Amino acid sequence: MCRWIAYQGERVFLETVLTTTGHSLVHQSQSATEGKTVTNGDGFGVAWYDQHEDPGLFRDILPAWSNPNLKSLGKQVRGHTILAHVRAATGGGVNHENCHPFVCGNWSFMHNGQIGGFANIRRDFDMALPAALYMHRHGTTDSEALFLLALAAGLDADPKTALERAAGLGEKLSRERGTTPHLRLSICCSDGQNVYAARYSSDQFAPTLYFCQQQAGLIVASEPIDDQPDWRALPSSSFLRTENGEIIIEPFVPDLHYSAQILHSS
Repeated sequence: MCRWIAYQGERVFLETVLTTTGHSLVHQSQSATEGKTVTNGDGFGVAWYDQHEDPGLFRDILPAWSNPNLKSLGKQVRGHTILAHVRAATGGGVNHENCHPFVCGNWSFMHNGQIGGFANIRRDFDMALPAALYMHRHGTTDSEALFLLALAAGLDADPKTALERAAGLGEKLSRERGTTPHLRLSICCSDGQNVYAARYSSDQFAPTLYFCQQQAGLIVASEPIDDQPDWRALPSSSFLRTENGEIIIEPFVPDLHYSAQILHSS
């Protein structure tokens, strides 16, 4: 499984979430404590928003702990919204296109988890995408497919509903022709204005997800990155969003009735 962290608040250097805390994301890439794998060395990525509407993006297949460019970037580049991810591949090759976060327009997206038996249903996902979004399908992961399906399902207009539709289609297809566990996810996306995250599983083993409101801003992460006492676990089947600086938590229920035919007609 992967580890990720999202930040939104005052402009900070990327290293604030990447390297400087005791259990930073780069530390988690070698010493994760709450994932199925201790090491997450199958690539990394960071997306950030600062002066432009669209995010900056840096990804590489090297382990995060051994990339000197990442350390240099972290010391020089700032952002008010940051999404960063270290990967432990569960499907799809270890290549640049499969590293998170994924970016399309002003949106960025990252995922920890899996769709059970994705190789058996990948063609259905690809066929569900409108042509204008299929051209952005560069990799082979279920994560990128979920992101593009959410965009097709109305991510711009209603992020929660769109993510529930994409997750629901993934779980539905896995139940029909995939394997168990049918769906496990902790996902995060941002349009540069707000952060949206969800935690869900079709069984009782949802990937861990925590959030903490600190002095500079909100942090959402697979594991707490420091020993501050204010970290809270996001309950399973929950959706977190920011709105005008406030944190709102709502139920997250994948829409198992949403279909590829609906996506094609959109």
